[in-house]
Amino acid sequence: MNRKSLLSIAVVAALLAGCSGGGDKASSSDGPVTITYGIWAGTQTPAMQEIAAAFTKKNPNITVKIQERPYPEFWSTLQTGAAGGTAPDAFWMLAQQIRPYAAGNQLLDITDTVKKDNVDLGNYPQAVLDLYDQGDGKLYGLPKDVDTNAVWYNKAMFDKAGVAYPKADWTWADFRETAKKLTDPAGGTWGVAAPLDYQGGYYNSIFQAGGKVISDDGKTAAIDSPEAQAGIKFWTDLQADKSSPTLQQLSDTEGETMFEQGKVAMYVSGAYWALKLYDNKAIRAKVDVAPLPTGVKQATVTSGIENVGYAGTKHPEETKKFLLFASGEEAANIQAKSGAVLPAYKGTEKTWMNAMPEFKNLQTFIDAKAYSVPLPVQGNAAEWQGLQAKYLTPAWDGKVSVADAAAQYADAIDKVLAENG
Repeated sequence: MNRKSLLSIAVVAALLAGCSGGGDKASSSDGPVTITYGIWAGTQTPAMQEIAAAFTKKNPNITVKIQERPYPEFWSTLQTGAAGGTAPDAFWMLAQQIRPYAAGNQLLDITDTVKKDNVDLGNYPQAVLDLYDQGDGKLYGLPKDVDTNAVWYNKAMFDKAGVAYPKADWTWADFRETAKKLTDPAGGTWGVAAPLDYQGGYYNSIFQAGGKVISDDGKTAAIDSPEAQAGIKFWTDLQADKSSPTLQQLSDTEGETMFEQGKVAMYVSGAYWALKLYDNKAIRAKVDVAPLPTGVKQATVTSGIENVGYAGTKHPEETKKFLLFASGEEAANIQAKSGAVLPAYKGTEKTWMNAMPEFKNLQTFIDAKAYSVPLPVQGNAAEWQGLQAKYLTPAWDGKVSVADAAAQYADAIDKVLAENG
């Protein structure tokens, strides 16, 4: 068993041990209360601060203190805090990370509060709600945003190369040929960034090829099926064509940064990059978005952040009240007006698009909901997804076949699913 697997098991054990003492749940009071809200750093922070202020305006006795940390530090600190009783009262959660916290009884059950307040779950994407369903009949949070994927592209680089802009019905073959035409080795530019990225990358093409990542029963990997291999090969072909920077180059400088620098003409990713790209005035007028190319069928994975609470909070009622507000319509509109993220709450999408009027085709991300599939998060997803670099990097680098890499990765996934099933 590798060191990462041992660490993940240790974290789960710590979570279980941390909950055995029952936590220190003081009853809520009528006096002034301060609760903490843990988020990771990024373009969303100003909107989260505005949401906290709007909540306090409606609830003067409850102050919300934002705790912002860089992404890797957010998770390491949360793990330690959940085990030691110092986690934020409310915090962001990802579907691939939730299982150990739910299994360790570290998350606040908001089921009764949702029912009491008559929250209409129909206002949220069912696919995102399903991602967080732990099968125990409990509701631990509500979605704050929703992700789909599309192709960001640099119109100026297309124009310079004399290449037509992407069409809505383009295919894998069209995409590959376009990437080749846009690549200029002498100029140090590439047609596309093809990193080893599951959510913004090869999961999408696996589903487009008619494949799956995990079997329908959630017990075994399906990433070694012929269809899944075809989806992976979509990306390794781009590397083999030298239409993308190498994985080492993409490790030194992220694909999104290269896109902003004008070094890559296309970048496949989510709506969450919209505001960062829009705020870059040097490239704003050059950026547009197109649907993902179609394989056997159209597909994009979908996910989203949920607002959840800590079971050990000393202020459970205040925290529950904030969680419902932070994922409600008013908070969704605050997020939408900032442009920072595509809100999950139904009916607020137009507000998000209007925040960035020069990006004319943001509707692409909303239309993609119609052919979206839930992000695979079976078992302890964070653990088996964390193994992707070990097993798939050699295929991206052209050192082993996709078939061999997928078979080895499937075996590793099966072991994690068996251990955590």
